Amino acid sequence: MFEIESKNPDEIVLNTKKTVIKINVAEATIDADLAVGKIVGPGEFEIGDATIRGVATKSGKTIYDINISGVRVGVLGGIEENLDDIVADVLCTSSVRAIREIEPKLIVAMGNVDGMVADLKLTARTEKKLKIKNLDSLPVAKEVVVLN
Repeated sequence: MFEIESKNPDEIVLNTKKTVIKINVAEATIDADLAVGKIVGPGEFEIGDATIRGVATKSGKTIYDINISGVRVGVLGGIEENLDDIVADVLCTSSVRAIREIEPKLIVAMGNVDGMVADLKLTARTEKKLKIKNLDSLPVAKEVVVLN
């Protein structure tokens, strides 16, 4: 089980049993209070019970593919490049194009929620934290969640 939080449109926080991982899409950084400091840019990392793959995009930005207990979480923000490199059950994005191409079960909205739900013809629910038990606990039909 893990939780997803967001207090900032550019940042997603993953709370797992072993660690807290803050991913800032705008700065392309991962902060997990590691001795080496923040991780910057692309690469493959294991932090606690999370496996993280940072993928460099054509424009030099970084998108993230994260696996926690068999649940794949993609963190893109508004980036719409290298979408073929991401497989996600839960997608943290503001891009309707990314949602259509990746086809996640659950969308964590980052940015313009009204435009996103109108384009996707979905409704959004608001949560303080999103708790995910396992892959089977994800919704069958696409859902949009706004974290605040």
